[in-house]
Amino acid sequence: MRIALFTETFLPKVDGIVTRLRHTVEHLQRRGDQVLVVCPEGGLTEYKGAKIYGVSGFPLPLYPELKLALPRPSIGVTLEKFQPDLVHVVNPAVLGLAGIYYAKAMQVPLVASYHTHLPQYLQHYGLGMLEPVMWELIKASHNQAQLNLCTSTAMVEELRVKGIQRLDLWQRGVDTETFRPDLASVEMRSHLSQGHPESPLLLYVGRLSAEKEIERIKPVLAAIPHARLALVGDGPHRSALEKHFTGTPTHFVGYLTGTDLGSAFASADAFIFPSRTETLGLVLLEAMAAGCPVVAARSGGIPDIVTDGVNGYLFDPVDEEGAIAATQRLFQQQAERETLRQNARAEAERWSWSAATRQLQNYYRGVVFSQSMPSAA
Repeated sequence: MRIALFTETFLPKVDGIVTRLRHTVEHLQRRGDQVLVVCPEGGLTEYKGAKIYGVSGFPLPLYPELKLALPRPSIGVTLEKFQPDLVHVVNPAVLGLAGIYYAKAMQVPLVASYHTHLPQYLQHYGLGMLEPVMWELIKASHNQAQLNLCTSTAMVEELRVKGIQRLDLWQRGVDTETFRPDLASVEMRSHLSQGHPESPLLLYVGRLSAEKEIERIKPVLAAIPHARLALVGDGPHRSALEKHFTGTPTHFVGYLTGTDLGSAFASADAFIFPSRTETLGLVLLEAMAAGCPVVAARSGGIPDIVTDGVNGYLFDPVDEEGAIAATQRLFQQQAERETLRQNARAEAERWSWSAATRQLQNYYRGVVFSQSMPSAA
């Protein structure tokens, strides 16, 4: 099958969406499909055998790491040469609208997927009054598709309530080779803790952006005696966070990738994730694969991954003391913490990228087959 994948973000950007997409592209190519990725220009022309068509753009004012790439006629020329059997638009916002347009113009089946909870993000950027308008735009674009995929059951239900049709679940996946418990090391722990490997070590990995609510980790850090915090990642909110955490034992590590990132997860005592806007929270699954106990908000797609008291701890997202109590419990119960580690790894081992891609291929085939069937008179 020939698949044209439209996405508003791709490599060299690093985030959960890109992680899912690069594994998906790799496994689709490996299984014999041909993929064309249409994305903002990032210097790449190929990835794992897939062609990349980069569209020039400009940095988004509120989020300079993201490029806004506007549709242009050359996309249509590229698609005519590629002759896709199916178009898949990921979080259609700007560039993705071109994917919707050309799928209709070329009479090619269209699949859309929802990964970023943009309406909730607006609250964190002072634009909450635009949320109803945002939902109408999302509904208008997604309802053009023959199938809309979400990455958690919570998002399937929320989008259904908002009037989005033809919904289904795209199962999660994680790289259990890159993220595994045996990558724990004293050297990494010393690096993350700035030379205090004996101290309790809290870890956050992800974008440093307002919607991640990283400020909420500060009282947790203060409540654990001698604890230290490592923030892995970068983003537009970094300077504000550096001011917020001034005077605390917090290390802004920057980006880590590959086995270094796997080692960071495996070397920490607890992974703290306060975000209440996650459609899935892929980074939680990576932490669990590395055997790092998770403390996260019971919100969005997170309960699909974390079972409270079994493979991590969940706290009430509106209870300011909840994260503190859950983290204190984690450090007070040594035997329970080890059980959590083992259960977390066992849960992660259930979800391979290969299986997630097989499921996606079945969705693709179903959509292509349904469109090829003659309509009833």
